Amino acid sequence: MIAAAIPFPDISPEIFSVTLGGFTFALRWYALAYIVGIVGGWALARYALHRAEWWPGEQAPMTPRQLEDAMTWVTLGIVLGGRLGYVFFYRPGYYVEHPAEILAVWQGGMSFHGGLIGTGLGLIVFAIRHAIPLRRILDLAALVTPLGLLCGRLANFVNAELWGRPTDAPWGVIFPGQAAQACATAGQLCARHPSQLYEAALEGALLLVVLWAMAASGALRRPGLVTGVFLAGYALGRMVAEHFRVADAQYITPDNPLGHVIGGPVWGLSMGQVLSLPMLVVGLGGIALSLRAAPARGPHQA
Repeated sequence: MIAAAIPFPDISPEIFSVTLGGFTFALRWYALAYIVGIVGGWALARYALHRAEWWPGEQAPMTPRQLEDAMTWVTLGIVLGGRLGYVFFYRPGYYVEHPAEILAVWQGGMSFHGGLIGTGLGLIVFAIRHAIPLRRILDLAALVTPLGLLCGRLANFVNAELWGRPTDAPWGVIFPGQAAQACATAGQLCARHPSQLYEAALEGALLLVVLWAMAASGALRRPGLVTGVFLAGYALGRMVAEHFRVADAQYITPDNPLGHVIGGPVWGLSMGQVLSLPMLVVGLGGIALSLRAAPARGPHQA
């Protein structure tokens, strides 16, 4: 098994660190992933807004200035929603006993589903305050979100976290640290699925290409369609990748080695899959509703 595996690349979680006056500042790949995801998402959204012909009535849903204001709500939604989602979805018992650690985001622990809820609520408030059609601003957000997912999953890989189940596939990776300790068998290490890269490919790169191809083909003229495809596409990608990913430690027991929260120890659903099911239902419903309505035409179309 080990002979055919890929050694984990020698990449430090820290890009660089600087010590000044006894205080050390370190830039980590995970922090850079958030920065690139947010700034890159803003740049992509700005580009999409300049393609007026993509939108109903050839009218973008907001101005570049409004986009900059919306980014504040988006950033708060990602950080606060992501953290609170992790607290309530994955480790509620622990944080009830240690409430002071809820805000300790530097210790790790973020939930995409929580960040999605937080971002969605922030955009709803922003849309109402600025009288912007909600489905159009959600379509814009859905169009750029896969970039952040791609960056985040790559950072998970660099950090050697959220690793996959043991495998004898030739692309299996020998992860260091806790992954190696958990996988030790008779004094030997084993390879694992690089599930972070699976998610980066499915939830990030593939979904980004699909949504932008749809936008260039006129999908934004059907408000809600891009949002529906994003929700359903992410849910399907996450549910597939979860089959190769090790569940969070708090769900794994001797009687439930795969950490399923619904179903039996062999066939069941992980927490990530359970949280993705509502996304799949809402996404498919949004696709159906948007396709039933006639696409909006621009002022220069017959």
